Parts: sequence; C-alpha cells; structure tokens
Amino acid sequence: MGHLQLPPGKKIAVSLGTDFDSQCLWLGAYNRPTPSSMSRGEFGAEVGVPRLLSLYKRYDVRTTWFTPGHTIDTFPEWCKKVLDDGHEFGHHGYYHENPTLISGETERRLVELAFSTFEKVLGIRPVGYRSPYWDYSESTLDILEDSGLIYDTSLMGRDFHPYHPQRWQVRWEQGNVAGRASRILEVPVSWYLDDFPPLAYTGSSIGMQDSDTIYRRWKDIFDYAYRNETDPVFATCVHPQIIGQANHMLWYEKLVDYISGHEGVWFATIEEIARAWVDDETDEAKFALPDVRGVEPAPADSGWA
Repeated sequence: MGHLQLPPGKKIAVSLGTDFDSQCLWLGAYNRPTPSSMSRGEFGAEVGVPRLLSLYKRYDVRTTWFTPGHTIDTFPEWCKKVLDDGHEFGHHGYYHENPTLISGETERRLVELAFSTFEKVLGIRPVGYRSPYWDYSESTLDILEDSGLIYDTSLMGRDFHPYHPQRWQVRWEQGNVAGRASRILEVPVSWYLDDFPPLAYTGSSIGMQDSDTIYRRWKDIFDYAYRNETDPVFATCVHPQIIGQANHMLWYEKLVDYISGHEGVWFATIEEIARAWVDDETDEAKFALPDVRGVEPAPADSGWA
C-alpha cells in the first residue's frame, strides 16, 4: 500500500471535517419536512456555522465542508462565508439522498444536480465526495470516477490510513472476490468520530449522550494514532446543527486546543491529504485486477431470500 507524504516536520494529518447538511438532512435521511425539523437545520446554518468558523479562525484551521446542493441553494450566503474563510467544499449529494435506495440513473442525476449548484452559486467544482449515507450503491464508484473526482471519504476499510477502494464480488457459500481498485483515493470515515449518532436526538436513536464521553473517545483515538501509527490521518465529522450547540462547542474547542498542543500536527483539508498520497506497486497491482463485482442472490435456505 502507498503512503502519505506529510510536509516536513509533520507527524500526523488532522482533518476536522464538517457535514453541512442543514435542513435536507431531515428530508433525505428521515422524510421529516416538519417545521421543527426545518428549524433544527436552520439552527445549523444560522448559529452552528458562525460558531464553527469563529473557532477554526482562532486556531488557524482549514477544514473540508461536505455540503449537499440543497444546503447551498437554501443557505447560499453562509456557504459563501465558508468559502471566503478558505475552507474546502466536498460533494455530499443533493438532498442527502440514500444511494442504496435509488436507481443508478437517479443517483447520477442528483450528483450532477449538486455539481451544477456548486458551479452556479459558488463558482467551484469539488474534487472529493462523501456519500450522504456513508454507503455506496452498485453505481456509486462508477459515477465518482466518471465525474473526475480524486478522493472519496465514505468507507471504512481502514481507520488511520487512506487506501484505494475495490469492487467486490459478494458470494454467500464461497469467499468474496476482490476486484479492480479505483484510482480514487479513499480517506476513511468512522462512526466513532461522527458527532451525530451519539449526540443528536432523532426520536429513534440513543443520542444526547454525555459530552465528556465523546471528548474522551475522540481524544483517545487521536492519542492512539499519534503514538502508534506512521503518517496517520485523524479525520472527524461534525454537523453544525449538532456540534454548534453551546455545550458541544465547549468540548469540541477543548479537543481542537488539545490537538493543537501536539508537535507535528498538520491541520489539512482532505484535498490536501489526497494530493499528498503516493501510490506504490501494491496499489498499481490492484488497479490491474479484473473488474469483478456484484452481489449474488441469497441462498433459498439462508433466511434472507
């Protein structure tokens, strides 16, 4: 596997990623277009975003904001402020749709719709993608490659090190077969480093856990990477409507301050991290594998047929 070529004097790359889902989170993920849900998305834009921008400016941190096209069309001025502060934007679907529940044709149309919004409103075209559901359809990787993207950050095949995602032929009563790897670089995500599952109230998830618990978890994961891994990436994900709450901003600022106090920390956008990656012969060999893919039907006696 290749390696990350960190800048001189740097020991770890830190990406403080933001998923600026706003109101469309409650549309695409929960089908809740209610006034209360829309107000929670509005809080993310009107309160959470300025709080995050202020924090990042104080610590001179540039981040990547994965933003659905719907958010850009709904809150264009806040998106322009994010851009003006020097942060990167990443593609995050249009209305926070679930790629596994829509056709490949619809998925491609929504990806292009979001690209059009980025270009029309912000005058940019993102080079990276994060699936709104941190999951792929059978079509997703093809769509990303056709779109000319250089990185993705939706999968979980590693924890601290980027890699090139492979197609898989999934079989039930034989081992799965690894297919050709994509030249798109995967900067892996982790549900353990996402603020939404432990802290958001959805009516059906645990949520609203103790802030100190989450701070310790994220700090522990950083500490492990810093002490034990070579040229690692510590990549987190926060949502303005969640982390922007006053009690959460306190532990998040404490975490940023803690990380900043370590020698050799490189706060980077994910584009910067992706462009610092160097492939090796193992990567090249995976690029040359046969293009096998697909999921065979479940056996009739599996209980899932």
